[in-house]
Amino acid sequence: MEMSILDNINFNNFIGHKTIIYGEINTGKTEYTARFVQFLLEDKQVNPKATTILDFGPKLKRIKGKKIGGKIEDFYKKCKICNYLTFQGEIIPPRLNAKSRDEIFENANHNYLLTSKVLKKFIKKPTNILIINDISIYLHVGDKQRLLEAIRKTKTFFGDSYYGNSIKSNFEVDFSLKERLAIENLLKEVENSYKTI
Repeated sequence: MEMSILDNINFNNFIGHKTIIYGEINTGKTEYTARFVQFLLEDKQVNPKATTILDFGPKLKRIKGKKIGGKIEDFYKKCKICNYLTFQGEIIPPRLNAKSRDEIFENANHNYLLTSKVLKKFIKKPTNILIINDISIYLHVGDKQRLLEAIRKTKTFFGDSYYGNSIKSNFEVDFSLKERLAIENLLKEVENSYKTI
């Protein structure tokens, strides 16, 4: 997926900085994050074990012809040689699998239990580079300050996040509003942010 807003950006400019790309579904955020990991490993030849990947993305799905979710490894298999922190269980897309408001929050809590464990593990043993795919999955319930603690322990941070209106239903307006506000507040705390088109 081509992302015109990002195509002219030099990956070198992300090294030593904190960066988040954010936007709608199907705008190539995870693929772009994977391209940055590939750049680090193949062009810059960084030590894979000095690069931690926290992949919070749910499994890639196609709904009405659009790709939703996806993991970095879907776009760059070699990412697994990095310090790829895994967890037991699957991330649940909170809204897509829910039939009620309560189910949305149950799914979000389930995801928080998985993602918070690896985030805490990283904070205890940080690396110079941190990559996080699908930050909004953590922020649905998670503490922004804990996330910022992890980001500040790195020299280079690169993450991506859903920020849009495509994933919605009649009973989750407050959930989506909370998500948007959480992302907007996080963006204020990082040096660089780019919205995908």
